[in-house]
Amino acid sequence: MKTDQAINEFLEYLEVERGSAPLTIKVYRHYLSRFSEWLAANHPDVGLESLDLEMVRKYRLHLARLKGPTGALVKKITQSYHIIALRAFLRYLIVQRSVDTLAPEKIDLPKTTQRTVAFLNQEQVERLLNCPDTSAVTGLRDRAILETLFSTGLRVSELAKLNRDHIDLERKEFGVVGKGSKPRVVFLSDQAVEWIKRYLESRSDMFNPLFIRYSRGVDMAKDGERMRLTPRSIEMAVAKYARMCGIAVKTTPHTLRHSFATDLLSAGADIRSVQEMLGHESIRTTQVYTHVTDRQLKEVHQVFHGRKKPDETPPAD
Repeated sequence: MKTDQAINEFLEYLEVERGSAPLTIKVYRHYLSRFSEWLAANHPDVGLESLDLEMVRKYRLHLARLKGPTGALVKKITQSYHIIALRAFLRYLIVQRSVDTLAPEKIDLPKTTQRTVAFLNQEQVERLLNCPDTSAVTGLRDRAILETLFSTGLRVSELAKLNRDHIDLERKEFGVVGKGSKPRVVFLSDQAVEWIKRYLESRSDMFNPLFIRYSRGVDMAKDGERMRLTPRSIEMAVAKYARMCGIAVKTTPHTLRHSFATDLLSAGADIRSVQEMLGHESIRTTQVYTHVTDRQLKEVHQVFHGRKKPDETPPAD
């Protein structure tokens, strides 16, 4: 079986059978094309049926020595993504195409350092939320955006797609479809509901998008679809307010997502519930927030470890 043809069929399978997002397919194409190019250059006469662990070892060595556009070596985590894509491809060949090739479970993933996340503490969150000038409609909109991001943990793409009729302000909840077409319910705080209501009351239009732009004129087409605020515009607004209120941490919509998860875990929420609210398919993704429990363990250690214990020497007769 020709490698390029098999990769194309795998990508079509992801699109049609698995319903993978276009960006996911694009990323898989990039990683697998790199593998195909390496295989053609180093083992031109070898088919997928003859792939073995020694070849994979040499490919991993190639990745470890590979340099990016800036001249820096490819990061360990990026190397890991290449191998994850290769394993998924091999699993498809074996299960869906009955190809006798190398079993993916025989390929170990590279060891990577645990990813850490940036998040805002409670005082920083309050400063950020209070930063927009709510005397103007753009400030009302931006305050509603910040409150919604922190209240729900939404990804910026999920927030940008919201329409007015998606959210239930009475029940303080609504459904979203996240990565991998995974649906979930998210919840609004009383404060978020209040600011969304105030923002919507300030609008005289009947456009569908929940958050709209106020520059470059009005476009009435498609119920105001072209008025929808873009993810990039939301990112720029969040960064602007972080600078304005003097937050040193690099702040993005995803920082507020991290802050949302951190806030829940700090208050005692279990990690499975946080996983559901974030829309993570795997608990491993949510476990990046264990820095919260680590800090709580440190506090327990400081309180109880090394303290002078009561004198347990029995009294003299």
